[in-house]
Amino acid sequence: MNNATISKTMSPLNILIVDDEMNIRKTLTVFMESRGHRVKTAGSFRGAIEEADLTRFDMALVDLRLGTESGLDLIPAMINACPWMKIVVITAYASIDTAVEAMKRGACDYITKPFTPAQLELIIDRIANLCNMEKRITAHKESPNDLQSEISIVSRDPEMQRILELSKQVATSEAVVMLRGQSGTGKTLLARSIHHMSNRAKKPFGVISCPSLSQELLESELFGHVKGSFTGAFKDNPGRVAACEGGTLFLDEIGDMPLSVQPKLLRFIQERQYERVGDQLTRKADVRIIAASNIDLEAAVRDGKFREDLYYRLNVVQIDMPSLAERPNDIEPLAQSTLAAFNSENQKEILGFTDEVLSLFRHYPWPGNIRELRNVIERAVILCNSDRIGIELLPETMVTKKSPLRLGDPVSLETIEEQHIRRILAESTSLQDAAAVLGIDQATLWRKRKQLGIR
Repeated sequence: MNNATISKTMSPLNILIVDDEMNIRKTLTVFMESRGHRVKTAGSFRGAIEEADLTRFDMALVDLRLGTESGLDLIPAMINACPWMKIVVITAYASIDTAVEAMKRGACDYITKPFTPAQLELIIDRIANLCNMEKRITAHKESPNDLQSEISIVSRDPEMQRILELSKQVATSEAVVMLRGQSGTGKTLLARSIHHMSNRAKKPFGVISCPSLSQELLESELFGHVKGSFTGAFKDNPGRVAACEGGTLFLDEIGDMPLSVQPKLLRFIQERQYERVGDQLTRKADVRIIAASNIDLEAAVRDGKFREDLYYRLNVVQIDMPSLAERPNDIEPLAQSTLAAFNSENQKEILGFTDEVLSLFRHYPWPGNIRELRNVIERAVILCNSDRIGIELLPETMVTKKSPLRLGDPVSLETIEEQHIRRILAESTSLQDAAAVLGIDQATLWRKRKQLGIR
């Protein structure tokens, strides 16, 4: 094998090698790292899933024989953990059937043992080019200067209008902002909107998704690293803080930030000072922080999973994003604006939705919030061959899912009471807590559970 390195225009890949033979893992690791890639290894099915849960991998090399387990069964599990990952199956038992089956299960390529360095390099270069192209497309879609593809923040809901007004006031300050709410409610879009209404609008806006990176990679992505500071650090990385100088850095799902990184973030927020990984030089940066979380941070603080001092430092201004189901009057305008965006993207002229679809939209619970609405409409636009989107173009799970009861629905008080009790019991940690929320004693709750057949 020669010592060729990856092209200067090609980003290094995060690669997972899954093989039950230690020598194979070591050989492939040396080969990949000599070409500038970052490598993790696993010798079993379970080990591969654990690594995939911890790190955002671009590519995985998966052996079909993993002791008594099959690499074919691992493919869908890996894709479920890392949907963006490109999986290449490696095996000494080549056949057309296994190649076809691997592709059916989600693999993007297939290579047989023994393979040459040239064959492996060809596959890696192709995947690296594909990953770079995907990153460029994502960067273009997320570009602060090209927001036409994004859904506009529109609302007829009084609470949402209050939030938008608060955002305008906050934007002109330098305060740290904490956005709270379920996944998919538009926290990233609101953070971007705050940036564009601020005095920093002409400076960079960066996004880091905390759950998508391991502890080591998150700290490196945030503050940067110097060459040689850890395995795979083949060149200096300035980090997002330096890249967003004068602008805004949005930390999405900050509740998943490792405890080891939290004090370093706290210091940066308070002093604007930091060090790159592996470097003793203290640097300064003028970057505004906006954070978001879809978990109960107060509970995380009580459980010792989130630093209390960092929580209070981040929570200078808190904005709670309502779920889409809590904004029923906004659903149709959002659907129409989303339709217009995807019409433009797909060169179509769909006029709107049938009455049946609009009625379903109003009563559907939208567990995935605005993100789910966007995905549903994108799918419908792609499949639509008429001037209206009908119910037949919606996902089957959405059409068949029973919507929860709402106050004012034409049902009896007993039905509403039963559903309310069931929901409170499902969300409570004990009968005592459930009884307290319902405003009744535990004995009364016990009798109602027995009457309703609730275990």
